[in-house]
Amino acid sequence: MKKQFSEKALQDFQLIDQAVNENDEQAYAMLMERYKKPVYHMILKMVRNVDDAEDLTIEAFAKAFKNLYKFKKDYTFSTWLFRIATNNSIDFIRKKKLETTSLNTSYQDESGANVTIDVKDKNLDPQEEAIKTQKIELIQLFVTKLPAKYQRLVRLRYFKELSYEEIAKELDAPLGTVKAQLHRARELLQDLIRGKKDHI
Repeated sequence: MKKQFSEKALQDFQLIDQAVNENDEQAYAMLMERYKKPVYHMILKMVRNVDDAEDLTIEAFAKAFKNLYKFKKDYTFSTWLFRIATNNSIDFIRKKKLETTSLNTSYQDESGANVTIDVKDKNLDPQEEAIKTQKIELIQLFVTKLPAKYQRLVRLRYFKELSYEEIAKELDAPLGTVKAQLHRARELLQDLIRGKKDHI
């Protein structure tokens, strides 16, 4: 029996075709617009930190868009995207060793079925390590397109993994300024992900 998809899911399929086959920038932007808020809120429940949730939301979309050509229409785009975002966030939580009980988070896909987060052991397997490396390489490619002052901030935050306080000390800058500029850098990264002519 052929699976029935909702109208929204079918619209997603059409946008994916336009994005992959025609390199349609507007299609990428519309997909991000549709799911940015729910993805962000799901991640925020997991990591319980606004700044980290914003970072992880960008990473989830960057990874999804990079692999969009691999997407199979056997299930909805939202299910696929949420799994990418979930796995990426679990990777982050393991790395940071966050104390959290929110890994029991679940969400509903287009068909109304509950999709739960499955956490295995705390060590990254080879595939997860490869994904982490790929994620860093992808962010590096986007970062090279940023203005120089933002590049340095992003490198300190994501590649050297310094805290906001450590970055402020390193740059001898007020903490508020560091947070504001990193927020702006994230916005610029989002623009690159959504509107980049040559989607990586």
